[in-house]
Amino acid sequence: MQVSWKGADGVLMKEEAFARLVNAYGGLLEMANYPDLGTRVTLTNLLSAETMEARVLATPNSREGVSHGIVVELVTPDESFWGASLQMKKAGVELQRLEKSLRSQNLDLRLLKEFRDAVDYLHAIAGSVQQARERQMEGDEEGVDSWLVAERIRRTINFCLEVITDFEAGRITEDTKGLAELLESVEQISQRFRSLLTPGTASSVRDRQIATPEPSTIGRRSRAESRGN
Repeated sequence: MQVSWKGADGVLMKEEAFARLVNAYGGLLEMANYPDLGTRVTLTNLLSAETMEARVLATPNSREGVSHGIVVELVTPDESFWGASLQMKKAGVELQRLEKSLRSQNLDLRLLKEFRDAVDYLHAIAGSVQQARERQMEGDEEGVDSWLVAERIRRTINFCLEVITDFEAGRITEDTKGLAELLESVEQISQRFRSLLTPGTASSVRDRQIATPEPSTIGRRSRAESRGN
């Protein structure tokens, strides 16, 4: 976000800002240097190149609780101006309302936990996507890639722990779909990760040029077929 305005001497001022709390009517913008109370400013969404006129309603010097930024009011209310960040926050609020509704209907606790985990994940992603977009705007493509990989690994760890819990609770049997494919995937990940964590094995793994195998048919036969063999 960029904020521009005319200073007391008529000189055009520009300052980078970060939108913290926003809605259709305005928001809190964090910025190092800011205009005076009552100043009319032009806001520019650097991602969409859209501009919007606004008025400064509060500064750190005019209202307690406002620090390192300003509170602005859009001249024409428009929630779409702030972009995806506001939409994600609104979606998060709606999901929280849905969770409360499901809880009141005595939904199975396991399903409710799955839903709550999904909501928490969406909240985490919403915040992380904003960070990734900022890094991308700064030209830090490697930082974006690193974050995406780290987030994917974090989710994989959580999913694996959930699967272990299901197994120990007896909810996974020989008839559970996808077991063979999951086993193959875990073995491939394990083999490749060991090549990174074990000294001297990375080159040998590359030399073997491990190819990703086709999905196995193991475990797809019915129990009756297995008994027949």
